[in-house]
Amino acid sequence: MSVGELAKSPSAPSASELKATRRKNRVGYLLLLPGAIFMLLFFVLPVFSLLATSLYTKVPGGEIGQYQPALEFGNYVEALSSYWQTLLRSFGFALIATISALLIGYPMAYLVAVRLRGRKLLQGMLLVLVIAPFFASFILRTQAWKQILSDDGPVVAVFHALHILPPDGRLTATAFAVVAGLTYNFLPFMMLPIYANLDRLDTRLLEASDDLYSSGFTTFRKVTVPLSMPGILAGTLLTFIPASGDYVNAALLGNNQTTTMIGQVIDSRFFRIVDYPGASALSFVLMVAILILVLIYIRRFGTDELV
Repeated sequence: MSVGELAKSPSAPSASELKATRRKNRVGYLLLLPGAIFMLLFFVLPVFSLLATSLYTKVPGGEIGQYQPALEFGNYVEALSSYWQTLLRSFGFALIATISALLIGYPMAYLVAVRLRGRKLLQGMLLVLVIAPFFASFILRTQAWKQILSDDGPVVAVFHALHILPPDGRLTATAFAVVAGLTYNFLPFMMLPIYANLDRLDTRLLEASDDLYSSGFTTFRKVTVPLSMPGILAGTLLTFIPASGDYVNAALLGNNQTTTMIGQVIDSRFFRIVDYPGASALSFVLMVAILILVLIYIRRFGTDELV
């Protein structure tokens, strides 16, 4: 078919339709422009600045905190060789906290979104209880866990009574306290995406599974969980990523020895040791490691809605 015949074809868009399409595209690009500028100024440029700083070298004979541009890749070697155990510990704590938040948050989301569907007042009250901790400072919420897990607190008393802890055992300044704080602080980030996903779940699919004589567990495993995977994926990412770089929980609930997380090290090297290249190298390593882990996770468990 020639160009002239194509232009005369009923299915070919008219000149006015093409003009309208171009206008819509321009409007779309203009709507994206503020967000693109924001990301450029406050994400892309800082990342390149961080990368450049991580390659700086100390000024010969200079004072503390004086560095000059260079290509000192040894900063990365030193950062990895000195703090690889801390990096692994951070990922381990974040992974445990993410799994714990999933085990706690999924039943909560299922109860509110599916079991209580139609009972708007009760749903709203429970959602408010989940969101309510955000009205208090992150540091205050973490500090409260020191009182909850203190040696004379109720949790330790119950654990002693059940012989879970030895008589001289304690929970404060332990890995357990750090993971508990991470789980608590990031639990809403896990629960809310799952709730939003389950809230759109068509319950007729669950009824159809029951009609086909599936057990409740089989229905949950083969129908509910697969349909809620976008929420699970989003929740785990929103929990694992900030938990990996968190330093508040480890600083307030840990012992600064066996519970040190990589965020504490970065904070210390930036503001106390004034080692900007070393802190930048650690920050960049952390960012790249998280990116690699997230990409592997998405490719393994991702869904069509997210990849």
